[in-house]
Amino acid sequence: MARRLDVPQLVVRARQGEQLAVGRLLSLVESDTPAGRDALREVAAALAPYTGRAHVVGLTGPPGVGKSTTTSALVGALRAQNRRVGVLAVDPSSPFSGGALLGDRVRMAEHATDDGVFIRSMATRGHLGGLSWSTPQALRVLDAAGCDVVLIETVGVGQSEVEVVALADTTVVLLAPGMGDGVQAAKAGILEVADVFVVNKADRDGAAQAVRDLRHMISLGGRGDAGSWTRPVVSTVASRQEGLEDLVAALDRHREWIDAHGERHRRRLARAAAEIEAITLDRIRDRIGDLRGGSGLPDLAKRVVAGDLDPYGAADELAGNVTS
Repeated sequence: MARRLDVPQLVVRARQGEQLAVGRLLSLVESDTPAGRDALREVAAALAPYTGRAHVVGLTGPPGVGKSTTTSALVGALRAQNRRVGVLAVDPSSPFSGGALLGDRVRMAEHATDDGVFIRSMATRGHLGGLSWSTPQALRVLDAAGCDVVLIETVGVGQSEVEVVALADTTVVLLAPGMGDGVQAAKAGILEVADVFVVNKADRDGAAQAVRDLRHMISLGGRGDAGSWTRPVVSTVASRQEGLEDLVAALDRHREWIDAHGERHRRRLARAAAEIEAITLDRIRDRIGDLRGGSGLPDLAKRVVAGDLDPYGAADELAGNVTS
């Protein structure tokens, strides 16, 4: 791990496109040690002036629809346009090491030698919502490192994946024919979070029907006001690089729309507010954890059990102790 004094120099090197420096910064923001948490604050402060430029694209959808294949193919299509690309592939955690079970270099080996691509697998470490706790800070690293587009690929756990919307400027929902995904998308609320739909594996039977079903559900879902974004449905066969130009074009159109309508700024304000709240709550939890070892929380619990104090009154006292 880099020493704290190395952080400003690491940021300079990362902004120059040095892959090793980017990797070391990502390792710092992922560290869950006390020293790592201290370094995280320094990294966040050093990166702050250089972020906000990248177009952040979240890719989500049910397991088995080809998210990893589509992500890899999308990287290739963006690189063909000479765009610098970052990928955060959020994987399930190993129950033993806490590390990512899947491997970025296994799934996207074709891009491993491209200096214009930086790919990082991140472990969820039990964090719900399909994302890793450190994903927002890792996103800042890739943004500051000069990525034009950052792709966030979620783990594919189903309904809880809608959390990706909180980080993405554009949310892409992938579905596939023959899997009942239209119904599942409606159940999971995915229709509401998508900015762009992709029907992948479009060479399969039922692909055209899946596209029609999606368009019909979109038409029933509202968002028909003048000037509102009309969510496209793009057909792809990612394994054969088919339809990727159409997907890139749809992403570019959405970026232009959110810029023109102030939606990007609104989403990023909401993202910053949510992150500040999460950090604050995490600090409060740490403080409560400290109180568990003293007399504060155990004594309050005893008074509640004895009937001398109600839980709400106990919570008020605990909150006073936390903030004092």
